[in-house]
Amino acid sequence: MISLGSLFNRQQPALLGIDISSSSVKLVELSRDKAGNLVLDRCAIEPLAHGWITDGNVEKFDEVAEAVRRLVKKSGTRTRNVAMALPASAVITKKIILPGGMSDAELEIQVESEANQYIPFSLDEVSLDFCVLGPSATSNGDVEVLIAASRKEKVQDRQDLAEAAGLKPIVVDVESYASRLATSRLIEHLPNKGLDTLVALFEVGALTTSMQVLRNDEVLYERDQAFGGAQLTQLIVRQYGFSPEEAENKKRSGDLPDDYGSAVLKPFVDSLTQEIGRALQFFFTSTPHNKVDYVMLAGGSSALSGLTDSVTLQTSFTCLLADPFESMEIGEKVRESKMRREASSYLTSCGLALRRFMQ
Repeated sequence: MISLGSLFNRQQPALLGIDISSSSVKLVELSRDKAGNLVLDRCAIEPLAHGWITDGNVEKFDEVAEAVRRLVKKSGTRTRNVAMALPASAVITKKIILPGGMSDAELEIQVESEANQYIPFSLDEVSLDFCVLGPSATSNGDVEVLIAASRKEKVQDRQDLAEAAGLKPIVVDVESYASRLATSRLIEHLPNKGLDTLVALFEVGALTTSMQVLRNDEVLYERDQAFGGAQLTQLIVRQYGFSPEEAENKKRSGDLPDDYGSAVLKPFVDSLTQEIGRALQFFFTSTPHNKVDYVMLAGGSSALSGLTDSVTLQTSFTCLLADPFESMEIGEKVRESKMRREASSYLTSCGLALRRFMQ
């Protein structure tokens, strides 16, 4: 039978969102105050060494588990329920149309039957779940259902990491779905509540920059590029002769020579801007669209000095830095100045933490 409770699970109270990327693990915990406003209770980042996570796969289990333990301890949380995510490359998703009015049990049987057509593995080898998206726009009386499946060992890796760190895995989501959930809040704060607004979201990771073009909660286009913040670290190594570890630490702390801004940072910002412009052109040439309303940047390298202005200038589209904590109350346990500097890094972990409030 279908293994429910792995993807798109409904939430229990008190939930940590933990995002595991190739360069760090990030934690967010949210709650609501008496007025119903979202409150950021805790957030924390713990760096990972190069090679511990590769293409979403856990290569150094014990080291990553220890980093998650340090992260939880650093955050000060007592919550043990956790939502984690898999990279989109590890998950097969498919939207299907099914008759409306079926019970959950009937839907489950029907989804399992349909899934055989789309999943190139035996159903015994996968964790499979589904989510009813709503009435079908093309077939009266039917519903649109999203099927998601991943190899069981991929899901088990995330669950094992959580358990090794003393946590209880409640949800395994998809990274791009979690980041979209957090971004949808930000789009609602745009003019006209973001209705019909075309937003190109770029998440600049260490090794990969992912692009999603969103409109009214729909994904119009997705693309990944092999370009990210690790290339800035390599430039620092070449320019100053630091070891890769020294370069990464100095990049995080800002402890770099006086000519860093002109000799290293500006050329990198220019290159990253060109990559973003190139990705937008791919979108325009492969779809009917020829513009976006906003470019939104997230991820560890998105807050680099001058990047948003450079993208606005180069593309002629307004570029914004994604702050997933926008319009939230800030809890007393949060070091606000540090959080503000790192906010755009927390987009996916914030989306995972928001699963707590999904109905």
